[in-house]
Amino acid sequence: MENQFIKIKKASQHNLKNISLNLPKNKLIVFTGVSGSGKSSLAFDTIFAEGQRRYIESLSPYARQFLGEMKKPLVEDIEGLSPAIAIDQKPLSHNPRSTVATLTEIYDYLRVLFARIGKPHCPICGKEIKQLSLDEIKDIIERQYKKWQSSEIIILSPVVLGRKGEYYQMLYDYLNKGFDEARIDEKFYSLHNRIELSRYQIHTIEIVVDKIKKVEINRLFEAAETALNLSKGLINVLFYKKGKIQEELLLSSLRTCPKDGFSFPEIEPRLFSFNSPYGACPSCSGLGREFIYSDKICPVCQGKRLRKESLAVKICEKNIDDITSLSISEAMIFFNQTESNLNFTEYKIAYSLLEEIASRLKFLEEVGVGYLSLNREASTLSGGEAQRIRLASQIGSKLSGTIYVLDEPTIGLHERDTEKLLKLLKDLRDLGNTIIITEHDKRAIKESDYMVDLGPGAGKKGGEITAEGKTNELLKGQNQSLTLKYLRGEKKIEIPSRRVKMTDMLYLIGCRKNNLKNIKLGIPLKKFICLTGVSGSGKSSLFDIIIKNLPKSLYHINEPLECVSQIKGAENLSRLIEINQSPIGRTPRSNPATYTGVFTPIRELFASLEGSLERGYNSSRFSFNVKGGRCESCEGAGYKLIEMHFLPPILIECEVCHGKRFNSQTLEVKYKGKTISDVLDLTVDESYNLFKDIPFIAERLKLLKDVGLGYIELGQSATTLSGGEAQRIKLARELNKPLHYKTLYLLDEPTVGLHYEDIRLLLKILQKLVDKGNTVMVIEHNLEVIKTADWIIDLGPEGGDKGGEIIAYGTPEAVAKNKNSYTGKYLKSILS
Repeated sequence: MENQFIKIKKASQHNLKNISLNLPKNKLIVFTGVSGSGKSSLAFDTIFAEGQRRYIESLSPYARQFLGEMKKPLVEDIEGLSPAIAIDQKPLSHNPRSTVATLTEIYDYLRVLFARIGKPHCPICGKEIKQLSLDEIKDIIERQYKKWQSSEIIILSPVVLGRKGEYYQMLYDYLNKGFDEARIDEKFYSLHNRIELSRYQIHTIEIVVDKIKKVEINRLFEAAETALNLSKGLINVLFYKKGKIQEELLLSSLRTCPKDGFSFPEIEPRLFSFNSPYGACPSCSGLGREFIYSDKICPVCQGKRLRKESLAVKICEKNIDDITSLSISEAMIFFNQTESNLNFTEYKIAYSLLEEIASRLKFLEEVGVGYLSLNREASTLSGGEAQRIRLASQIGSKLSGTIYVLDEPTIGLHERDTEKLLKLLKDLRDLGNTIIITEHDKRAIKESDYMVDLGPGAGKKGGEITAEGKTNELLKGQNQSLTLKYLRGEKKIEIPSRRVKMTDMLYLIGCRKNNLKNIKLGIPLKKFICLTGVSGSGKSSLFDIIIKNLPKSLYHINEPLECVSQIKGAENLSRLIEINQSPIGRTPRSNPATYTGVFTPIRELFASLEGSLERGYNSSRFSFNVKGGRCESCEGAGYKLIEMHFLPPILIECEVCHGKRFNSQTLEVKYKGKTISDVLDLTVDESYNLFKDIPFIAERLKLLKDVGLGYIELGQSATTLSGGEAQRIKLARELNKPLHYKTLYLLDEPTVGLHYEDIRLLLKILQKLVDKGNTVMVIEHNLEVIKTADWIIDLGPEGGDKGGEIIAYGTPEAVAKNKNSYTGKYLKSILS
């Protein structure tokens, strides 16, 4: 019994208020509560951080010196802690070379598979290349000799191809075998002289077997045979005329096209790697684009990243690029068919590789990302997609006795896909693991084994346990926590009166981006519209079409429309505003106060105080971005960035200002006992209380409160904000501007990371925008939001190539009656 619990004693990390609890092991545990209540502080910053710290401490001192010392979380003790793995929603990689296939190791297995059973084809004539006999090689050399009317040919044996080393002893051995000369890195050297090669550089070494002035059959036959024996199947022939090389012909007794003389290099896994010079397209170095930040594809490889030899190796008539261009679901079908098409020998070689590939594809399909193509770049994945790919990799590892900590795994998932995900999490639990998830999704909470609800409020008003116990017992009990009230239906998001009267329309005719199948769409204006559908059904593609093309019609820009044939009704709109989840700033200097503009009136207030007037300070004195009032040691950053060369850079608190950003003279000016640095450390809720008597500051802060961000700090670094938080900060800034009429607002999943109470508050704001004569269109999976819409556009029926069609269209009640709509199926139960 003693080892069946994770016992946490007095955790006080961030806003946690010395909480103690016992979590059962090998269960699916959910942490709930309003945004900012302390869920992540407990799950990630306490349990996972301490598990990681203990693991690092168990390593040798040599290993620890590279990892650095991890700070202990603010917790008295944690007993029964197992090794912990965090699966969060941070982007997987910004490296343009990272794809879904490389991240899941599927590409590594594909490279080995193609190297072992792939069939080479001639890139010139397209015919399959089989092994050449010595006679065929001799005939090809003779044919080329006559073609060029060569004065001399040199027979070379490539004994080292693109490898590092000095090779002093090897060259000496060839001298003893009777060879006099070698060509090294395309230069000829006498073997009688000492040849010094750089040990750490890549070299190609070819032994000169013979120099033939006039082709004699027997001599050519012997030279070719010797060259092939020395290099184990390769021969390089130089054709000279008047002292100049006319052609360099690499032939192989293994794989050369007898018709075109095209000879394959050694078929090994690196030939299929776009990160290796042996496989990468020589023009773009494996990027697939003209240059790193270009949108134009490489004209040589056509975006396929690999050299022509790599793409000429096929399995079941498909090369490696053809396979990675398939969606995960399509790849599953292909590999199922491939097994039956292999002969006995091929199957025996490929069996274990195919098993590994199939299992990884199966897990990816089950976590709801089957619509993604294997060559999809990691940088284009949403946070939810990235997290589910990490989860699929972990399930494939089949670990047990581990704590998995996940941050809202249902984000971005349709209700249908949520079912699959929860089954996977339960399978992971049944392997003997403890699964801890922070979650707002009603279904995920109800299907958990154990629930911990944190609150009652956000920030300093949270950090307490408001409910704890077995989930099914809490749902039947009388605990009055806010989350349980929503789960039991005692508190609910009300459905507003529908705006059923049809007004002006915006028509998009012939939408065909990605998987959209030339659809015609009518968008009713002055309504709250939800764009729904399973993951990968085409929702984001439709948003992209609107964002890229509607401004051309609105502002009469004389440019052709992209991926849409015609737009009608644009005259019924005046503006298009996209409020997305991209960061509000890419440096730690960016923060909510500066982005929303509330920091400007705060600085002006400080400049008007008596202490400032006495010293002659103006508002710029209270800016950490300009000289004067800031700490010059850290230039107002509050920290210093220390470059570690081959290790990631680290942030160290400034030893002069101790993270306060400003110099001591500036910090002498105070408002109600708070310095300008103290104000930046306040949460939105706290700063609202501080400035509630100053309308031009309080109004902006209230907007941040209204969009559910009362818990974030004014000076919180932009790099620490989630996509959902960044989106809501943008919404608050937009609401602060004078409200326009006839604006189309586009929001992609605005309720990400929000509790039901926060969703209720956010919906009030969105409905207000519509009441003012604007149109709000959101991509959404949350049924509590979808049920409040005036109009639904449901795409599907599936993701990827099986999606891209309009399945249902109309009011939530009308969509709920549509038997072909997955959204309608789940909406029906919530409306009833």
